[in-house]
Amino acid sequence: MLGKDSRTFQEVEIISKTFYINFMYKKPSVAVDIIIEYPEEDSIILIKRKNPPYGWALPGGFIEYGESAEEAALREAKEETNLDINLICQFHCYSESRRDPRGHTISIVYVAKGEGKAKAMDDAKEIGFFKEDNLPGEIAFDHKRILNHYFGMKKFLKSFSLSFSSINSIFS
Repeated sequence: MLGKDSRTFQEVEIISKTFYINFMYKKPSVAVDIIIEYPEEDSIILIKRKNPPYGWALPGGFIEYGESAEEAALREAKEETNLDINLICQFHCYSESRRDPRGHTISIVYVAKGEGKAKAMDDAKEIGFFKEDNLPGEIAFDHKRILNHYFGMKKFLKSFSLSFSSINSIFS
């Protein structure tokens, strides 16, 4: 006979499944975004997304199983912009749970230099070259915030005659 505070096997099973779904199965996705500095245009590159959520965005995407964040950044940059990139530094990690309307996504953001002929490919409907003073109005996700942080940090580093590549050499 079960005691007053005891649970039935079915109740325990339901609790276990709920725990699995909420804490083991539902995990944030991990992505990369790349701030690609494109020297030929003295600008950064944004892509206009083909798929929802629509708008302009940093090139990037989800890390595939077995792939490092750096490998994902190289792959996503090539797939979306046709550019080979040289990663300069890891800029920041953005992890707010509501930053992506499709679900909780953690993004590791890199700063990179782009090489080659930029063109819209894969998930990119269009490609654009932008500076701080001419960013498009409709920017997807929290990428406007990321860009504000990037331009602010760029000015800060410049005030000390430093660049993003200086960060990498300090921590290497």
